[in-house]
Formats: sequence, structure tokens, C-alpha cells
Amino acid sequence: MQKKLVEVCYTPGGYDYYKGNFEIVVVIDVLRATSAICSAIHNGVKSLIPVSTIEEAKAYQDKGYLVGAERQGQIVSGFDFGNSPYSYMKPEIKGKDIVLSTTNGTRAINIAKDAETVVIGALSNLDYLINWLKDQDKNVLCLCSGWKDKFNLEDSICGGAIAEGLLKTGKFISNEDASVAAKYLYLAAKDNYFGFLKSSSHRRRLKKLNLNEDIKFCLTPNQMEVIPILKGDRLVKLDT
Repeated sequence: MQKKLVEVCYTPGGYDYYKGNFEIVVVIDVLRATSAICSAIHNGVKSLIPVSTIEEAKAYQDKGYLVGAERQGQIVSGFDFGNSPYSYMKPEIKGKDIVLSTTNGTRAINIAKDAETVVIGALSNLDYLINWLKDQDKNVLCLCSGWKDKFNLEDSICGGAIAEGLLKTGKFISNEDASVAAKYLYLAAKDNYFGFLKSSSHRRRLKKLNLNEDIKFCLTPNQMEVIPILKGDRLVKLDT
């Protein structure tokens, strides 16, 4: 059986180098968009509509949608919430269609939207996602959202975790140094994500905003068995 590829792309700006060669794209934004999306779908939100700009988010809000909008780690004034995972656990939003726009994550989702399959990855759904990917027999690209098209540690570690999980099956190979580096970052961090990421730029950014509870949630692996998948313009729960 021919082995499939798994690679890690560190930023949306690098996506064009990989585009078209991977049937499955896993979008990752650990702090905090994809962690929030997993939380929302796990807690019964019907769908999430990811939009890249505040203008798009406002247009949906004008139509009556609940909208989460975040820039620079903070809720954008005038919107219902930001991208804290805890915002999407409230019982009053269960069964709703919600719009989300974030600094990095929703942009990455929309950049990848023409791929055959786009799913959402985070540390919170890590093992469940890896187990599903193992059975798909398709090439997998882990697309890290990064921070404003720059490398970040937490997304790269999560991408490395997915890559390592697939490589261990013997069904996958990686050819790129970026993937090798991501795998070794994960192996160095896996026993203590909190300690390893203590000095990371986005963790420090969120800490200054008093978002420590969000950080703890997002860096705690395997809290939920859910895979959000992009269907048309909406993220919904994948039936596995």
C-alpha cells in the first residue's frame, strides 16, 4: 500500500506551496480560535460560519446572527463575544448558527476552504482527530494559523503532534523539514505544554489580558471527542 503524506505548514502565507496536494487540511489555532470552535460544536452549537473580516461579521450581525469577533486577543467592540472557548459553552447558544471572525484562525480556514476536506484541530480534540485521520487513507496537511502570518509555537506543536500520531502508524511519511521540526517540538513539549509554552509570544499576550483560564483550557489535551468539519461555508459536527 502506498504511504500517504502528512506535512505541517507553519502559516497561512505558506499554504500555496502545499495547495492541491492534500485531500485533507487540518486548520489549527490552539490559542484560541480552533479550541473555541471545538468547544462550540461539542457543546451543541449547530454551526459556525467563519469569516475573515470585521465587515463580513458586521453584515451577518445586521441580519440577526450572533457574532463572535476577536482582534489582538480582545473582543471587538459591538459584538456578542470573542473567541474564548468558555463563551461557546453557554446553554443559550445551543442549536444556534453563530458567526466567528478572529485575527488568525478564521482567515486560515477560508484560505483552505477549496480543499477536498477541511477539519478543525486543537489540543482539546487531539487524539480523537488523529484516530479519525488514521482511517481516511488520504494526504493530510496541518495548516497552522500562526500569528499574523508569522510562526508560533503552540500551533506548530499541535501540528507536530498530529504528524507524529500519523507517522507512528507506518501508513504516512513526511518529506519536509518543517514537519520534522514540528514533530520534535511536540516531543519536547508533550509532557508539559504549560511549561514549554510559558515564554511563547501569544501565551504572554493573552496573559497580559488576564486570560489565564482560556490558556489552561486550550493547552489541556483530549477534553472532547468532536471534529468540526467545513460544509459549504459552515463548520458543523462530523458524524464519525
